[in-house]
Amino acid sequence: MSPGGLPIRQVAYFCADVRAAALAHHRRFGSGPFFVADGIEVTRSLHRGVERPFDHSSAYGQWGELMIEFVQQNNSGPSALHDLYPEGSGRWGLHHVALFVDDVDAAIARLDQEGFPLAQRSVRPDGFVFAFVDTSAAYGHMTELYAPTPGLTGFYRMVAEAGRKGVGTEVLIPLTL
Repeated sequence: MSPGGLPIRQVAYFCADVRAAALAHHRRFGSGPFFVADGIEVTRSLHRGVERPFDHSSAYGQWGELMIEFVQQNNSGPSALHDLYPEGSGRWGLHHVALFVDDVDAAIARLDQEGFPLAQRSVRPDGFVFAFVDTSAAYGHMTELYAPTPGLTGFYRMVAEAGRKGVGTEVLIPLTL
């Protein structure tokens, strides 16, 4: 369980190359297949209160009962990803766990009152909001928050179902988000 008693829905790792990381994880642990989205579009992204570009790619797969994500940042500059893994450091690893919350902004406010500041809040073209709260001082990683919209829960079901069926010939499957 996570802070507040909410179940962790996803574990995400920051990496240099989402495809290489997903393939290595698949070979080592049998996870996947992985759905790979390049250049995930956001219409607005505030990092530490400053609007900044946030160009990232992700690979999503199932690992047992949990979704696993590998995420890379495609642009240079500050972000919640670079908060834990500074640009040019060559360091990679666990970045965040993701939680479903009923109200992202209310959860951000609650966690801020508990001493966990907002690192980044981003909005996708369809209005979908995701946020990274900096819980690293207590847990060693960020916590991602998003509301369980029908599109999101359907995506989680699709990834889980692909994981249950097992990996066919394709471990990496292109995905447009």
